[in-house]
Amino acid sequence: MNAVFEVSNLKKSFGGLAVTNDVSISMYPGDRVALIGPNGAGKTTFVNLVTGNLAPDSGDVRLGGETVTRVDAAGRVKRGLVRSFQVTRLFQDMTPAEHVALAILQRDGRTGRMFGNFLLMPGVMDEVTGMLHTLGLENLMHRKVNEIAYGQQRLLEIAVALALKPKVLLLDEPAAGVPQSDTGRIEQALADLPADLAVLMIEHDMDLVFRFAKRVIVLAAGAIIFDGSPADVTRDARVREAYLGSYANASHVA
Repeated sequence: MNAVFEVSNLKKSFGGLAVTNDVSISMYPGDRVALIGPNGAGKTTFVNLVTGNLAPDSGDVRLGGETVTRVDAAGRVKRGLVRSFQVTRLFQDMTPAEHVALAILQRDGRTGRMFGNFLLMPGVMDEVTGMLHTLGLENLMHRKVNEIAYGQQRLLEIAVALALKPKVLLLDEPAAGVPQSDTGRIEQALADLPADLAVLMIEHDMDLVFRFAKRVIVLAAGAIIFDGSPADVTRDARVREAYLGSYANASHVA
């Protein structure tokens, strides 16, 4: 099986400080990977580099075998690399249906059609309804975003990302700011992601990490210090020292 997403020897420094230090990662269809590490480890910089929002000093990013290091963010989305953000970036006066329809039309190169009535486009509306139904948002599809709960907004972000039909999905703390009562819906949405989709999730909630990930990558001071199974990460001395601390000693992950 060929890698769908590859990062090779990626480096980025600011003022002489190496924020991303020779990072290499490969992902394959169906991967469920959690990227964890202490604050300041370089996780956000890494995501900005691989999504094209920041240029690396050296190294390469490849999607489906194609080098995209010099391709802009929009070009990487077209090639199947889609990101969700730690804080929602939705349009508060737009509806869930409008958000998902816009993503579908963007994916199909028909963004100009948004100025028409997408509600009269049967193919688009079938996909919009199906996507929102899957995530439990169908009854809210015509409400403005500012009228729905924050947890539902996070689900909408996932719907928008999936409407772009990614090959690789980067999730930046998908449950951040979501009330405990709504986190179950987020986790169910993660469990229901397409089986062939490669997912890289940045997350601080270690319980969520251990329920979601089949593989854990730990970043510290801009460098990878661990890449392996969730069972092994809690036993790694460097990870204990750099990040997990007392969590690794907890009986429920021993």
